[in-house]
This record gives sequence, structure tokens and C-alpha cells, in this order.
Amino acid sequence: MRLFSPRARAGLMTVLVTAGLTAAVAPRADAFPPSTRQQVINYLSSITGRNIVSGQHNKEPASQPGQYTQQVKDVTGQYPGLWGGDLMFRPEDVANRQRVIDQAKTEWANGSLVALTWHVCTPTGGSTCQFDGGVKTSISSTQFTQIVTNGTALNTAWKRRLDEVVPYLQQLKSAGVPVLFRPLHEMNESWNWWGNRPGSGGGALLYRITHDYLVGKGLDNLIWVWNVQDNPAGNWAAYYPGAQYVDVVSLDAWYKGYPSQADYQQIQNIAAGKPIAIAELGKVPNASLLDSQTRWTYFMVWSEQLRENNTNAEIQAGYFHPRVLNQGELTISGGTTTPPRTGAITGVGGKCVDIAGSSTANGAAVQLYDCNGSAAQTWTADSAGTLRALGKCLDVTGQGTANGTSIQLWDCNGSGAQGWQVDGAHLRNPQSGRCLDVPSGNSANGTRLQIWDCNTNAWQNWALSA
Repeated sequence: MRLFSPRARAGLMTVLVTAGLTAAVAPRADAFPPSTRQQVINYLSSITGRNIVSGQHNKEPASQPGQYTQQVKDVTGQYPGLWGGDLMFRPEDVANRQRVIDQAKTEWANGSLVALTWHVCTPTGGSTCQFDGGVKTSISSTQFTQIVTNGTALNTAWKRRLDEVVPYLQQLKSAGVPVLFRPLHEMNESWNWWGNRPGSGGGALLYRITHDYLVGKGLDNLIWVWNVQDNPAGNWAAYYPGAQYVDVVSLDAWYKGYPSQADYQQIQNIAAGKPIAIAELGKVPNASLLDSQTRWTYFMVWSEQLRENNTNAEIQAGYFHPRVLNQGELTISGGTTTPPRTGAITGVGGKCVDIAGSSTANGAAVQLYDCNGSAAQTWTADSAGTLRALGKCLDVTGQGTANGTSIQLWDCNGSGAQGWQVDGAHLRNPQSGRCLDVPSGNSANGTRLQIWDCNTNAWQNWALSA
């Protein structure tokens, strides 16, 4: 019998005995309330380097959308912290999409993140298909060019294909369920009809079209997960659609079992501070991986691989690891019960965060200035993690993540450049991992604000009026 030591978390209270193993289990957090996409993004950023969420995919049939997560429960006594589903492709599964959506709502309410993949049929054919010849197939370069060219028949067909899932995704929005949405996955691979097309006019363009179309349908609950596979092993950035289109950068680890250190670094280089994840793998992460590659925010084991490729002991070891968060151990604060806070944000020298010249133009400088009670210094901190004034949002210029990137005013758009977390006296931008900063502590009127590595300097301390 192998005995696992208690998990290093506060409030451990119950003991699970399963399959001859003993493990301490953290108390359940409250079920997730209706939430926003930014709250989930902020949460993933907040656990980066500290914890990783366990996840399990559930493939077809859609009539059993929780069969593999139940297998996790059978082995470990716990459900994963992330439930993964699929919008499907076979006729009998497309007919059961509602079952998938209902399961997603249940999983969210029970305290698991929700992730959806879509093995989508090629728009050169019908809405439903078999995997071989429909998803796992090839199309000509001419056909692909038509799909990504506005106004062509195949471009229209692709948008109609997207329309088929909009009502289902809208249900999740209405229920307050943010979705880690991973379309066009494994973009660098050649098994799928959309893959192995590097460059600005290839898979990245189709991803951007898909993003813009669904965002245009009002689906602001989608967390956009971009994804490549670990084979081919290089040049992944050639498939990247751009920071403004991606919330989470992810890798499918199939050829090596686990991501190599080079894979891990390449994903971080592309992410540039965004959360990263292992979106598919066949092996439950072991202690060596979990302890050495600490910036992954979640992993998702692929459906049948859970039992076919892992022993019970390996599954339990992964789920009982001190860094791993399972269902009920995640905390997503809701956006429906806490009223927004509005007032001045004061910093070094007792001066205020101010919009230069009270300008409402995109790109207006955000600076330090004598407090005067004007609308240009009146900020609203909402539950989505944004700071708003004059009808626009506090924004990191150009989605930048580097030290010294300036702060501006910009149309609110839900991007990571506009997310801010209160971290003690700091205002931290999770996308960059950096804090709102006064350059060199210069408290002169007109000093433009920036982001910088979070530190103990007084000029990174801010206070928002109640």
C-alpha cells in the first residue's frame, strides 16, 4: 500500500480512502456563481506558478457527456477541476449537443471549469460527418483560400457552420458560464482539414475570422484557447493569430508523453505572459512534471486515455499532488453580488490616476496628476476586473507585456490588456504579470504610468476610494 502525505493546503479536513490509498482532500469551495470570462482568465493568471487545475475530456457519444469524468471519480474519489467536452461531428452526436451543454452547466455549478473543443466537419461538406473523411481529411489550397476570403461560397459556408453552435454557446453565456473554447486545435498538424498552414494567410487567419465572427454574435463568455501539438516540434509561432485573439496558449502533448523543457519554453515565449495549459495529453502528469514545469495552469487528459494509458496509482498520484486543484478546490468570485467600486485611485505623493486633458480618444495618456475630483479621475472597478473612466478602460498599450509599456485609455474590449487585479496595495495586470507603476517614482504632474515588475517600491502602491 502506498500512502500519500496530506496535501499542503489550508483547511484540509477529510480523508478519502480509495483503492487502498489514503489522501487528504481539501474542503469544497462554494459552487461557481455566474461569472465572466475575465474572472476565469484572472484566476488562471493568479494560480500560475503555484497550482494547476486537473482536467478530463469527454468525447463522443454526446449522449454520455460525463462518462470519463465519472471514471476519474471512480478512481480518485474526486472529480476533475476542469470538465472538457466537444461540440461533435457525427449525426447522432450533433443531435445530442444539448446534452453536452446541459453537462457543461452542471459541471460549472459544481465547481469545475468548462472547456469545449470542436472537431468540426469541413465546410466543403455537410454539417455532420464521420471523423475519417470529414474532420480527418484534407482540402485543397484553393478551397482553403476561399474559406478565408470574405464573400466566397465557402467563406459563407464556414460562417453558417459557426451559426449552428451559436445558440448553444449563447445558452452558456445566459447561464453565466465562461467557456475555455479551443477551436481549430492542433493547427500545426496535418491530420485535420484546417491544419499545417503556417503564415498570416493560413490557420491563423481562419482562427481570427472565427474569433471575430463569434465575438460579433455577442459571445463574450468565450475564453479563446489557441493550440498546437508537440509534433511538429518547432515553428509554432508561425500559426499564432496575435495576442489580441488569444487568452490562453496551449499545447497538446502526444509524441513525447509529457512536454519537453523546450516545448514548455516555446509555449511561454509565444504566450508572453498569458496563461498556458496542456490542453490534451494521454498521461496524467507525474510529480516530476508538476514540480518542474510550474506555469501550466491546467491539464486535460484525453477521454479513453485515462484508463488505457494510466494505472490507478498513476491517476491517484496526479490528482493527489499538492499543487493539483480538483473540483471544489477552485474559487471563482462571482460578478453578480458585489457592487462596483467608484472613485479616485491615489498613488505616490497623494496624486491621482488621471486621463490627460480629460480626453476620451483611444490612446489618451493615463498619468499621475493632482487630485481634483474630475470625471477624468473617477474610476469604476467592476467584477470583470476592468477599471473604467469616461466610458473607456484602463489599457496596457498594444497588448504589451514588457517592462515600461505605457498605460492608455481605450475602448473596453475584454482583452487581457484591460484586466486588473488588486494584489495587496498593487494593481496587477494578469496578462503581463506586471504591476501599475510610476516610472522611477516621479510624482510630478503629467508623469505617464506604465507596467513594471511588481516590487516593494512605494510608487506601486495604489488606493481606490470606496
